[in-house]
Amino acid sequence: VTGASFVVFNGALKTSSGFLAKSSIVEDGLMVQITRETMESLRQALRDKKDFKITCGKTDAGDVKEYVDICWVEDEAKTNKG
Repeated sequence: VTGASFVVFNGALKTSSGFLAKSSIVEDGLMVQITRETMESLRQALRDKKDFKITCGKTDAGDVKEYVDICWVEDEAKTNKG
């Protein structure tokens, strides 16, 4: 679990890169590089206020995966202190 001050979603990852998605820590935030198709799905999930999971890692890496979960919560005060 990583806490971040900001998140950047970059929809320019090419499907030919061999990655499902890539995440990296930049300064005190998180940058997630995703494909255009995943960006469209993410935008729709945000409009609909639905949870969304981004699977990161190489397409042929097997079971070793990293996830970026976007979750809507009922009580923001409990999850966003400080």
